[in-house]
Amino acid sequence: MAVSARVDSITRDIELIISADLSPEAASKAIAGAAREAIDEAEDINARVLGSVPAKRVYVDGRENAPLETVRPVNGAILAEFDLLEDTLQWIGQQLVLHSPVLSGEYARSHVIVVDGEAINFNDPIPPEFGEIVFINTTPYARKIEKGLSDQAPDGVYEAVAALAARRFGNIVKVRFSFRSPDFGGINAWASKTAAKGRTSNGAKRDAWLRRQPAIVLTRR
Repeated sequence: MAVSARVDSITRDIELIISADLSPEAASKAIAGAAREAIDEAEDINARVLGSVPAKRVYVDGRENAPLETVRPVNGAILAEFDLLEDTLQWIGQQLVLHSPVLSGEYARSHVIVVDGEAINFNDPIPPEFGEIVFINTTPYARKIEKGLSDQAPDGVYEAVAALAARRFGNIVKVRFSFRSPDFGGINAWASKTAAKGRTSNGAKRDAWLRRQPAIVLTRR
């Protein structure tokens, strides 16, 4: 994944340990112990925030999955990278469905994820270099629901979920509520038909306005 959190070894404490006349083997073991504690703590935090422990990669002096105790006793480094983006996207997608008003179920089924302007499946991998990830709903009445016109979602859906996601994952990615104008799905067919009935000289702007949908936008920090 393109977004990760890192846990480095606790260098200041390790310097104190190394300065206590430890053998190289003992120093490496002490560094490994401190790093293991930091990784365990990070996993506990991630589990509380995400509800599960995300996948991680651990590097010891640049070597993936090497035993922690093989870290160099001097100038060694242990690095854990947690893949948090996928869990973030899954959580937002789940919350959008949970907050969706249910009548026919169309609205709940019409949440779409768009990466740099291209709609993808929720299980598709995210490109390693992305500019913008957008959650959007393609039903023509999504704006009405966002205005609180559904008794089942009096506070809307996208703005509420965006606020929750920003508090929960704001240290991973930037999350904000916004609007986007998709050119696919039910909103596209509706907007094209509506615009054709009353096209004026500013038809392009009218088309974009008709397609304007509430969205949750994620970008790199």
